[in-house]
Amino acid sequence: MQAISEAAEYTLQFINQTQRSVFLTGKAGTGKTTLLREIIATTHKNTVVVAPTGIAALNAGGVTIHSMFQLPFGGFIPSFNVESQFTETVKFESKDTLRRHFKMGGLKKSVIRNMELLVIDEVSMLRADLLDAMDYMMQTVRKKTTPFGGVQVLYIGDLLQLPPVIRDEEWRTLRAYYKGKFFFHSHVVQQNPPLYIELSKIFRQTDTTFISVLNNLRNNQITPEDIQVLNKYVKPDFDLKANKGYITLTTHNAKADTMNSQALHDLKGELITYKPDVVGDFPEKIFPIEENLKLKIGAQIMFVKNDLSIDKNYFNGKMGIIKSLSSQEILVHFPEEDKTIEVEKYEWQNIRYKVDQATKEIEEEVLGTFVHYPIKLAWAITVHKSQGLTFDKAAIDVSQVFMPGQAYVALSRLRSLEGLILLSPLRMNGISNDQDVMDYSLNKASEELLKNSLHFETKNFIHNYLINSFDWADLAQEWRNHKFSYSEKSESSEKSKHSVWAAKQLIAIDSLLDPSKKFIHQLNKIFNSETVDLIHVSERIQAALGYFLKPMDDLVFEILWKLEEVKRIKKVKAFYDELIVLEELQTKAVLRLMKAKLLIETVVAGEPISKEKLTSDEIKKYVSRKTEAIQNQFKKVHVTLIEDEKDLERYTSKKKTDSKAPKKSTVEITYELWIDKNSIQDIATIRKLTTQTIESHLVKLIQSKKVSVQDIMPQDKIKELGEAFKHYKEESLTAMKDQFGEKYSWDELRMFKASLN
Repeated sequence: MQAISEAAEYTLQFINQTQRSVFLTGKAGTGKTTLLREIIATTHKNTVVVAPTGIAALNAGGVTIHSMFQLPFGGFIPSFNVESQFTETVKFESKDTLRRHFKMGGLKKSVIRNMELLVIDEVSMLRADLLDAMDYMMQTVRKKTTPFGGVQVLYIGDLLQLPPVIRDEEWRTLRAYYKGKFFFHSHVVQQNPPLYIELSKIFRQTDTTFISVLNNLRNNQITPEDIQVLNKYVKPDFDLKANKGYITLTTHNAKADTMNSQALHDLKGELITYKPDVVGDFPEKIFPIEENLKLKIGAQIMFVKNDLSIDKNYFNGKMGIIKSLSSQEILVHFPEEDKTIEVEKYEWQNIRYKVDQATKEIEEEVLGTFVHYPIKLAWAITVHKSQGLTFDKAAIDVSQVFMPGQAYVALSRLRSLEGLILLSPLRMNGISNDQDVMDYSLNKASEELLKNSLHFETKNFIHNYLINSFDWADLAQEWRNHKFSYSEKSESSEKSKHSVWAAKQLIAIDSLLDPSKKFIHQLNKIFNSETVDLIHVSERIQAALGYFLKPMDDLVFEILWKLEEVKRIKKVKAFYDELIVLEELQTKAVLRLMKAKLLIETVVAGEPISKEKLTSDEIKKYVSRKTEAIQNQFKKVHVTLIEDEKDLERYTSKKKTDSKAPKKSTVEITYELWIDKNSIQDIATIRKLTTQTIESHLVKLIQSKKVSVQDIMPQDKIKELGEAFKHYKEESLTAMKDQFGEKYSWDELRMFKASLN
C-alpha cells in the first residue's frame, strides 16, 4: 500500500478496535479504493461489501445492495401502517410490505446473522430511503432493534461525485419523510451519525496550484484567479487528430460514443472484434466493459484496470495506441515511453457471500467469471464514466455541465495542468456543488476528536466484546422457542420424539444464565472505573472460561449429534433446518468465547487488534474436528441405523470446491491447484475459468520460474520451438503462429517464450 496517511491509519484502527460506524471520504485521488482493499485484507471482522449498482459492486469486489438484502426496486417509506402506493411508474414499499413480501433464503440470512462489518462503497449514489430499508431488513433478520442490527457500517465515497437518483414523482411522496436524498438524510444516519473521516493527502496530483484550484472548485469557493488559471488552457480550435494521446471528456454518452465510432471508422485497416470468455453465472447487466471490443491498428485506447503484475506497465486510465492485432494478440504502444506491451486479459468475478460452517466466517463464493482485455476506445469518455480514472492528457468540454460537481470530477481526473486542454472557457454558472453536501462536510472530525474518540471507543469495544461473549439471553431464548415448537402440529409425529432432548438442552443453557449475568456485572464494574486493570480483566476471563466453556461446548456436541441423527430420518427437512439455525448460534457463541480469550491476550500484550491475532488453529478446526469425532462415534453406536451414505445429502449441501481463496492473486490460486497435481482442465472447472485463461496463468508462472515448461510440454515440442525461437526477434508472436498454424496454440508459444527469460 502507498504511504498510509494519518486519516487512513485512524480509519483502520476504528474498524478493527471499535464498533463505531465511519464515513470515509476524500477528494479524487486520495486512495479510498486502496484503503478499502487494506481494510478487507486485515480486519478480523466478518465483512460484506455492497454497492448501489452492479458495476460499482464488481469494482469493489462485492455484491449489490438489492441482491444482498433482497430489496425490491422502488422507493421505501420508513413507516408502518402506510397504504400501498403504486402507479404505472412509481412503486413504494413500507415496513409492512417489506416484511410481508420478505423471501430471503437461508444462505443470505446466515450471512446477515454472522456479519460484523458492512462496507457500503460509492455511497454518494445511495438514496436515503434505500439505506433505511437496509437498516430495517438487517434489524429484522438479526432480531435486534439497534441500528443495522448491531453491525458496524463503513460508508465510503465522495459526495461531490455521482449523486443519488430520485425521480420527481418519487420525491413528491418521499419529501414527507426526508429532508434530502443523500445517505446522510436517512433516519438511521440522522439518529446515529457515523464518524466523518476525510483522506486529504492527494496521490494523483502534486502541482500545488492545480490542487488549490481543485479544492476551491470542490468547496464552492472558486475565485476569479482560479478561473484565470484554468482559462489559460482554453483552446477551442484544438486539433485532437493532430495531437495524439488526448481523451475528450464530455457530458453525454451519445457524444462520446459518436466520437469513438467516427474516429475508429476513419482509421484504415481491418476491424477485429474481441469477445469475452464468460463462465458460470455472470449476468450481462453487470458486464464491466462492452462485450464486443472493436479495434483497428492505430486506435487510441485506455486501460480500465491497474496492472496487477510487478511490472506495473499500466494503470486505470493510461492511454496507448494499438500497434499490432491478431485474433489472440493485442500489442499496445506507449509513445511517450517508447514502450510496447502485450495486453493480458483481466478476470472479473461475480461473487456471493456464504458462511463457512466450520468457522462461521463469511467468505466469498465465485459464481461466474468474465475474462476480457481491460481496454476500451479512448478518443472520448463521459465525465460520469471517468470516475476513478487518472489521465495524463485530457481535452475537457465543461460548457454543458448539467450536474453539480461535474466540472470538479472532470478536472480532478488529470495529474497536472500541463495535460489540460479546455475546449471552451470555464464560466461561474452551473458548476456549484450541492449545498446539503457542503453543509454535511462541516461534520468532518478533527484530529483531536479522532484521538479522544479512538481511546474511548476502543475501551468501549473491548468492554462490549467481552460482555457480549458471555451474554446468552438471546441464545437461551432461541432454545426456549425451539423447545416450545414441539407442541406445534407440523411434523409432530417425528419431531415430537425429540422433545425430551430439547427440554434437557434448555435446562443446560438456562443454568448458565444467572452465573453469566453475575460475571457480566463484575466486568461492568471493572470497566466503569477511570483506568481499567487489563491484567485483572484477563485473569477474570480465564477463570470464567474455566467455568463456562465446557458446558457451552457440550451443547455444541449435543446439537451436532442430534443433526447426525436427524439427517438419517426422511421428511423432517423443516426440523433439520431449525436445528441448523440453533447449531449456528451455539457454535458461534463458543467460537466467540475462544476469540474473547485471544482479544484480551492481544490487548494486554499492547498489540493491535487484527485478523491474525483473533484466530487460531483451534478456532479454525473447532467444528470440523468435532463433527468428524461425532460421525465416527455415531457410526460405532448406531451401526444398524446407517443408511446409504449418499442418502445423507438429503439435507446437507455438498461442499463447494470453487470458493474464492481470499487475498491471493488469481495466478497464485492456480499455482496452488497445479502443485496439488490438478490438470489444466480440472483447474479451469474448479475456478470457473476457461482452459485458455489457466494457460495464461501458467505463462506467468513459467516467467517467474515457479513452474517449468518441461512440466507442461513434451520434450520434442520444446526442442522444435527452441530451434524456431533461436533467431526470432519480433515483438509479436503472430508470424510464429502463422508459421506453425494449429500445431501450437498461442499459449504454448507464450509459455515457451516465457521460459527463455
